[in-house]
Amino acid sequence: MSQIQKTKNPMQKPRIAKVVVNISVGESGEPLQRATQILEQLTNQKSCQRKAKTTVRDWGIRKNEPIACITTLRDEKATDFLKRALDTVSNKLKKSSFDVNGNFSFGIKEHIEMSGVKYDPRLGIIGMDVCVAIEMPGYRVKRRHKSKARIGRRQRATPEETMEYVRELFGVEILEGAG
Repeated sequence: MSQIQKTKNPMQKPRIAKVVVNISVGESGEPLQRATQILEQLTNQKSCQRKAKTTVRDWGIRKNEPIACITTLRDEKATDFLKRALDTVSNKLKKSSFDVNGNFSFGIKEHIEMSGVKYDPRLGIIGMDVCVAIEMPGYRVKRRHKSKARIGRRQRATPEETMEYVRELFGVEILEGAG
């Protein structure tokens, strides 16, 4: 029996808070429009554009120029997209992909590797970053506007708990080394 199933306290079971999908193109115009269209096709949700924070002359990026698109998925949409995204990376994640708060992220090199996606020559091939936030029930106490409060150490998801949760829910294999 796993650690997650052993606990009888429902407030100690991790869950997916959100999945954030980011495509950074590095320039505005046509490439960003294509990336936005691809992201909306993959997630079935409208995406937002993100602007550059600083000017980088070597790369031709100006401050406040839109250079990326992003979307946040929650609940059923998040779980469905995450299953497809993890299948794309062969259900394998590096141990270094997990942070101290139990969140994890990984990259997808080509969006056409995802199940149910067909290549469209007008849009091309593009990669993306997938970031997953894991939290325990009750974590909202720390974020809420009214009556914010600290939360205990046991109410924060640890990397080990998250790894076990992802293994059980999605059948993911955690790779030890950096490569």
